[in-house]
Amino acid sequence: MSTPENTSKMTPAPVEKSDAQWREELTPEEFHVLRQAGTERPYTGEYWDTHTEGVYQCRACGSELFTSSEKFDSHCGWPSFWAPLAEGTVRYLHDRTMGMDRVEVRCATCDSHLGHVFEGEGYGTPTDQRFCINSVSLRLVKADEA
Repeated sequence: MSTPENTSKMTPAPVEKSDAQWREELTPEEFHVLRQAGTERPYTGEYWDTHTEGVYQCRACGSELFTSSEKFDSHCGWPSFWAPLAEGTVRYLHDRTMGMDRVEVRCATCDSHLGHVFEGEGYGTPTDQRFCINSVSLRLVKADEA
């Protein structure tokens, strides 16, 4: 029988929980952003101006989503990344709420709201994309703690 060499890189099983279960595990602010697609106020989150090396995980399920290598200073008030950690770690939804036409970014494992992705803003990043992610949606695991 053949098995993967590195099981830590396998796609995690989808996480399905009721709203009641999520409410027990998350703070009210985390629940509002992650489960109800809310947004934290700009320049108030824990990671908007962090330059610490490490991996950013989904705060709800722990899936690895972004790394500090793709993080950049966009000066928008939220953490910005030019790409996710790997293909398939996030999923995209067309979002027409609040009178806007944009692309929502969700965790592919637990379907938690992370933020939005914007393209063509001229930041000069390798992908010309800005993944604008709520700090409350993330947990940073520092490189020296991994």
